[in-house]
Amino acid sequence: MRDERPGRQAAPPVGPGTLLVAAPGLTDPNFSRTVVYLVEHRGHGSLGVVLNRPSEASVQEVLPAWSALAAAPGSVFVGGPVDGTTALCLAILKPGERPDGLTGVVAVNGPVALVDLDSDPAPLIPRVRGVRVFAGYSGWDAGQLDGEIARGDWFVVPGLPDDVTTGRHTDLWGRVLRRQGPPLALLATFPVEMGLN
Repeated sequence: MRDERPGRQAAPPVGPGTLLVAAPGLTDPNFSRTVVYLVEHRGHGSLGVVLNRPSEASVQEVLPAWSALAAAPGSVFVGGPVDGTTALCLAILKPGERPDGLTGVVAVNGPVALVDLDSDPAPLIPRVRGVRVFAGYSGWDAGQLDGEIARGDWFVVPGLPDDVTTGRHTDLWGRVLRRQGPPLALLATFPVEMGLN
């Protein structure tokens, strides 16, 4: 959904590779101050993963075969509140590499690909810059995400491949907002609790 009000930047179309940045007023503890990378957005619903919620578990503990490819800090990230027993993996392909012909790899957007964790990681080692493993995911039924965006719960902004595997995940919310320019950049300093301001 595009914001056509004067002085506002038009939001990019919602789709794979876009980011959902939680508005400061979104207080749901599952999504407060989160940045969600959209993997899929179709008529029947949407699926994404939270990029800035590392868990205490390491990829080495949970999926040791994939630990050599895991981007720093090597943690399994909490992808969202839906089905925490399901693991999803996103990879960033190296420049010039394509997912075509790679078993268990499906293109998402640009160099970002979804990887089947049941596949053999060895063929990917020379072809990816890193992977991020997520426990659970964020999901929306048909029309639900569009309704939340229209209500102002999310800002839709372009994603960068490096957002997926950044080691600077703790300040990702503010960094993504700042790079949008005004007026969204001004929200990057919005206090977590207004009463403490």
